[in-house]
Amino acid sequence: MTTATQTQQPETTHYLCIGCPMGCRLEVDDIDGEVVEVRGNSCRRGDAYARQEHVAPKRMVTTTVRVENGIWARLPVKTQDAIPKELMGDLCEALHELTLQAPISMGDVVLANALDTGVDVVASRDMPVSRE
Repeated sequence: MTTATQTQQPETTHYLCIGCPMGCRLEVDDIDGEVVEVRGNSCRRGDAYARQEHVAPKRMVTTTVRVENGIWARLPVKTQDAIPKELMGDLCEALHELTLQAPISMGDVVLANALDTGVDVVASRDMPVSRE
């Protein structure tokens, strides 16, 4: 028989921290969608990573886009900040449809405010014009 005075048992989820090279194995206790405890982290970054990953996971996106008139056919690009994990596929699809014109400088914004996230996608290297 349960009563209102009994406490709920937390649900534990496991993560591998990518906040630093230590790769700590984290345990997150959750009650009704709220993080109540993080264990296994060696630093503050691990605690912050576990809480973010549990509530609203985000990822950086790195890929390539098509380039015309460049010395190479593809340009490496990356997001300037992490975006919600569930938007990664949509962003990669949008970048797959994108065609850039050389010349492009490293750091140039190739897609501003990607998917209304407030995060820009930028060039990861220079792309000179082909001399052919």
